[in-house]
Amino acid sequence: MPTNSLPSDLEIARAAQLEPIEDIAAAAGIDAARLEHYGRHVAKVDLAAVDDLADRPDARYVVVTALTPTPLGEGKTTTAVGLAQGLAQLGKRSMLALRQPSMGPTFGVKGGAAGAGYSQVVPMETLNLHLTGDFHAITAAHDLLSAMIDNHLHHGNELGINPWSISWRRVVDINDRALRNVIVGLGAKLDGVPRQTGFDITAASEVGVILALATDLADLRARLGRIVVGYTFEGRPVTAEDLKAAGAMAVIMREAIKPNLMQTIEHTPVLIHAGPFGNIATGNSSVIADRVGIKASDYLLTEAGFGADMGAERFFNVKCRVSGLRPDAAVLVTTVRALKTHSGRHKVVAGKPLPPEMLQDNPEDVRAGAANLTKHIEIVRSFGVAPVVAINVFPTDHPDELETVREIAEAAGARVAMSTHVADGGQGAVDLARVLVEACEDETDFAFTYADDDSLEEKLRKVATQVYGAEGIELSAQARKDLAHFEELGFGQLPVVIAKTHLSISHDPTLRGAPTGWRLPVREVRLAAGAGYVYAICGEMRTMPGLGKHPAAERIDLDEDGQIVGLF
Repeated sequence: MPTNSLPSDLEIARAAQLEPIEDIAAAAGIDAARLEHYGRHVAKVDLAAVDDLADRPDARYVVVTALTPTPLGEGKTTTAVGLAQGLAQLGKRSMLALRQPSMGPTFGVKGGAAGAGYSQVVPMETLNLHLTGDFHAITAAHDLLSAMIDNHLHHGNELGINPWSISWRRVVDINDRALRNVIVGLGAKLDGVPRQTGFDITAASEVGVILALATDLADLRARLGRIVVGYTFEGRPVTAEDLKAAGAMAVIMREAIKPNLMQTIEHTPVLIHAGPFGNIATGNSSVIADRVGIKASDYLLTEAGFGADMGAERFFNVKCRVSGLRPDAAVLVTTVRALKTHSGRHKVVAGKPLPPEMLQDNPEDVRAGAANLTKHIEIVRSFGVAPVVAINVFPTDHPDELETVREIAEAAGARVAMSTHVADGGQGAVDLARVLVEACEDETDFAFTYADDDSLEEKLRKVATQVYGAEGIELSAQARKDLAHFEELGFGQLPVVIAKTHLSISHDPTLRGAPTGWRLPVREVRLAAGAGYVYAICGEMRTMPGLGKHPAAERIDLDEDGQIVGLF
């Protein structure tokens, strides 16, 4: 059982004895000639490594997901790290493929995203702050296209772009609510054409999703060219290729397409690559990282953003469509406190202590939140994939509460194991690792939720009803118009993403558990032609977060020795 006396995550990470990154690569079968070093403990992996490893058998492929997130977070990343270390304790060659943290949340409320305790990716400061500059490349490539759009308008608008149709905004990797809506082109005539636009956070950029879904450099270049930035007055889509911007964007992204190799505290190899949002985008790390990892390990673990209704659904329906890889199992992370939160009996606020009554031994509170966990197990099983429920154990958990979680999960048809990886590292996840190995031996009958030739409307309906449990969808007049337009333009074969709240399986963040008797309202539908999907807007989506009254940035500093403090 974990204790309350652990050093801070930063202290644990700094005390870790790291191995040279070439040794981590060698253990995974990656030739040192394919590494491009960023110091002793981080390296980019040249894409030629995919060909080097081609003759190796595929690893078992596992997605790590969770129930509906609470303001506390359930430790999905740290569970993935701990599980990879636990597999290594069993003598299995394991590898992780994770998204890169965005600096916006790092300096905002969330803090770092390198794991926790003795299940972390290290060096954690490097991971959370810049890494090898991939997010900066995404920002630069994205904003170059933005600049070329406005430049085209300034020089006469030869393509006949309708300025009111331009959907391509600008991005920055910092939370800044004041930039959500801005006017550009103010000043003298030479300063451009005035128009309203805005900023999103870099993790919301379609360029970042393209990085995550591209299969190689040529595919990246082609996808960048297909980005639709707006429409002509006649309704024809205008692309980055039309603006002659895609080539320069690809040049900026040339190094960013290479995944970043790091290690856990226990020297398990980790590929960090891409970081798309989990509510409006795919919420998964890159296909390229998985193509390396699937050949460089016996077990490849990859994490999907938010709950099984969000990142995991897109992992199955979008990412697996692109990669051609098929999962062998899914790990569903849960906690006692998450189920108590989903009971609706306790008010939990991010950054504030838990209500004292929530820490009391109360299995009935756990049972009252069971519907959410049960529904997420059902979602995983709907794809024909074996679910393994990982109970991330906290010091405040009571034994009978933990057993209640086990009973709920087993009754829903899932394998279950408890894990104390935060306090005990890989050894604390050995039981979970054993259960996962067993689950990966099951026969899978993987199936997508919808077929490629289903209409876009039917794809949205199937996700809403078969994954979320809605009774149907309600399309606004604008959404119907959008769908008809995209079908007419030849985009009907694309998969779909539903942009909705991550705080409920439904579109309404106040609906807890596993809501029934509701219909999904689709306000509008947008096209991400470069990434290769159509996405429906359901509810109010924030693509630029704001900072809280006391953001983490207030606590992050350098001490007298130049060491980072306050990062967590």
